Amino acid sequence: MLESFSQLNPVMQAFIAGLFTWGCTIVGASFVFFFKSVNRKVLDVMSGFAAGVMIAASFWSLLAPSISHAEENGYGVWAWVPASIGFLLGGVFLRMTDKIVPHLHLGEPMENREGPQTQASRNLLLFLAITIHNIPEGLAVGVGFGAVAAGLSQDNTLLSAVGLAIGIGIQNIPEGSALSMPIRADGNSRLKAFNYGQLSAIVEPVAAVIGAAAVISMSAILPYALAFAAGAMIFVVVEELIPESQTNGNSDIATMGLMFGFTVMMVLDVALG
Repeated sequence: MLESFSQLNPVMQAFIAGLFTWGCTIVGASFVFFFKSVNRKVLDVMSGFAAGVMIAASFWSLLAPSISHAEENGYGVWAWVPASIGFLLGGVFLRMTDKIVPHLHLGEPMENREGPQTQASRNLLLFLAITIHNIPEGLAVGVGFGAVAAGLSQDNTLLSAVGLAIGIGIQNIPEGSALSMPIRADGNSRLKAFNYGQLSAIVEPVAAVIGAAAVISMSAILPYALAFAAGAMIFVVVEELIPESQTNGNSDIATMGLMFGFTVMMVLDVALG
């Protein structure tokens, strides 16, 4: 199967990987058909796990290859420059997106909604919050496959790109559940809650294609693109996932969830890299 997959166009590989991560979100969102609610402690562990996966992916799959690529392509002692610039730009991008897109983080009251003032429903605002942080995940997957196609760094292999997609897919399962369950708990139908949950990740295959196509067509931006995706994901982790997991009295177990998620992603990247 992997051999057949390796023969595909890199943009198609990224698209399929994006569909996989979206599919994992669909699996998570489908939990709403089997459970009436989810324990707050479980949600906090889920958020911690997702944070751990994203932190590990940001370093092992994105920042380290960014620096290695720069070292191998003439930056020398300045190899940290593209990684630093790209990383900061990723955070700025998410910050600007936060400013222009109305949204509400999970567990927050309506008065804490962010972005422009709007009359949008709570469900839509929750949906937009998750969708925003799915964008860098899709970009990370696409950039990973684009880096393989560029063939400009020994750290970028097809297996490492697949490992990144698997890691993000794994953390998308609890993420889909973490959105659909609260929407169901607010009195909405299971089908409506499921649709909000699974559609939040529909941006991932789109972002994956954009990331792969950009890197392939402009290989010079590769170290910046890798770091950009890392910066955007770290912004999400610090601004959203960690605070969500630490403010409900479950900080210790949520932290262990983060450490487990980090370990899972690290093992995937090192084993498949």
